Formats: sequence, C-alpha cells, structure tokens
Amino acid sequence: MKPGDFPAAGVCAISGDDPFLKHEVRNALVKSTLGDASEGFGVEVFEGRQAEWRDVQDALRERSLFGSSQQVVVVEDADPFVKQYREKLEEIVETTPVGSSLILEVTSWPGNTRLAKAVAKSGLTISCATPEKGAELTAHTKLLKDWLTHQALHVYGVKLERGAVDVLLEQLPSESGILCQEIARLALLTDDKAPIDIALVKEHVGGWRVRKTWDMIDAAADGRADDALNQLDRLMAAGDEAFALLPQMASTLRRFAAAARNYEQAEQARRPMSLRAALEAGGIPPFKLGAAEVQLKQIGRPRAKQLYRWLLAADLELKGHNSTKDRARRVLETLIVRLSKQAAPARSKA
Repeated sequence: MKPGDFPAAGVCAISGDDPFLKHEVRNALVKSTLGDASEGFGVEVFEGRQAEWRDVQDALRERSLFGSSQQVVVVEDADPFVKQYREKLEEIVETTPVGSSLILEVTSWPGNTRLAKAVAKSGLTISCATPEKGAELTAHTKLLKDWLTHQALHVYGVKLERGAVDVLLEQLPSESGILCQEIARLALLTDDKAPIDIALVKEHVGGWRVRKTWDMIDAAADGRADDALNQLDRLMAAGDEAFALLPQMASTLRRFAAAARNYEQAEQARRPMSLRAALEAGGIPPFKLGAAEVQLKQIGRPRAKQLYRWLLAADLELKGHNSTKDRARRVLETLIVRLSKQAAPARSKA
C-alpha cells in the first residue's frame, strides 16, 4: 500500500477477529493517508468503550499545526461505540470534514445495515476475518503467504522460501500475529544471508505447542493459574522442557515489568502517563495492548515491580547443577502461582 492508494475520505471500517492484522491494516491506511507525517502528528486514537461522540467529532475537525493537513481519527474496539452512536455515524459518512478520515476497528460489521451500506458506497470496508472454507479460504491463504513472505524480507531482512511458508501454515494456526512472531524468531536463527527454509522450520517450529505456550503465558498473566498449570502439564507431557519455556514466559513478563517501571518513573517525574502508553513503551506489541492492560492490572504494581527479581531467580535455579526435570518444572509452577489471582496482595481499604 502506497501513499495515495486510499486517500483520506470519510469513514473506513476494519472488521474481523484478527487483532494483529487489523492493526497492520490500520497502520498501512494511516501511512497511506499521511505519509511521513504519520509519526506523531495527524492521528488521534480513542478506545471504543470510553469514547464520547463529541470528542470524536471534535477530533475530526481539528488540524495539526505541524505535519499533514489531513486528520485521521481511529476508534479501537469500536463495537460499543458503533452501537451507541449508529445514527450519528450514518450522518457523518456523508458529512465528514474535508481531509478527515474516521477508522472504526470492529469485530462485527454486518453488511446489510444502513451504516455498512453507506460506508461501502462512499468510504472503505476491509475484512480481517479468516474465511472458513471454499474459494474465499483458498484466496485468503494465498494472500497470507504472499504477505508473510513480504514481511520476512522487508521487516526482518530475511528471505522466506515458499516451501517454508507452506510448512509454517501446516504447523501453526492461520493467525497472522502468531505467524509473524514465529518468522521473527526464525529470522534470529538463520545464518548471515541464509533464508528461512523448510529444514529450519521443521527443526524449530513445534506446531500446536507454539500456540499452547502462548495460551499458557496469557493464562498466567490473566491470573488463571489452574488453566496455566494444565497447559504447562500438556506441554511438558508432549516433550517441552522448562529450559525452553522460561525464556518465552520471561520475554512477556519482562515487558510488564518495564511497563510498571515506566509508569512509576513518569509519576515520580510528575509527568503521568497512561497505562497503555507505559505498556507500549515497555515493548508490548500494539495489537496486544488491550489484553495486556487488563493483565497488568491483574498482576498489580507490587508484583510487577518484583518480576525482574523473580525471573532472575528462576533463571539461576534452572541453570543450577542440581536442577532436575521435576525441579525445573516446579520453578515454572512457582512463577505461575505467584501471578495467580489468589496470590494477589490484599488491597488496603480507603
């Protein structure tokens, strides 16, 4: 997508259940509309559950004193916003201020509503849902393979061979976020200028276990210890080792620790920042920010501040010369229990 492909005009709906792909589409649209000015200027983002119509409308009318004369307003998780302000949105499809674009990120977007028909006629509708079967699924899979090949080369600087893409899709669910994370990991394993080939994928991609590992990490961060421990049990029964699982857990938990540090430092400097901004600065991928905000609130500040110490202790214990398989497993179990809802520090009553 190049600047000018989709000039800012009216309302754009990005629908579907793939948050990573929706975020990538949004970024491409913003870049296409604003070009180099998209870095910090000309874009305002609202959270759909909290957004007020008057604020969104005012943002569409604003113009930055710097950068582009265009204005892009994004409403994330916009389903409740659309439900509450459907009539006003129907009106603004035809009366959007010149040079302004409103992007609605929704899960559901029935094409038979008056709003959807109006957007399709004068704006832009992009589906980020995976078709279930038939010719649509075949076409979607081909586009997904092309896109992954492009991402590997232009984002991670490595050639992804077509056969390797086929094996990736056989091993993993067709979710763009998971696939991109695996390509990023595989890119680190390649020798200088060597491609990601079939052999590398078969050696390092664990099929369903990759998905289950991320499910376990999410469950632990959610405080669902029972679920996380069950996932851990399945993974280790399938042959995974604690030595391999801890680094993946640590990668996510360190980002929560960094976010907590960012948030506290901003408070101390009397420059308060939102939790979302702290998470983004801590390295949480944009498409995971909504879920990560809920998870960090569950973890809480006292525990988040101890994550670096807990992870260091876990790493040292796993590397200890007396670390048997059972002992290594207990290290991960201890970490999961520490993050559980049941282990959360009692909140003092005001």
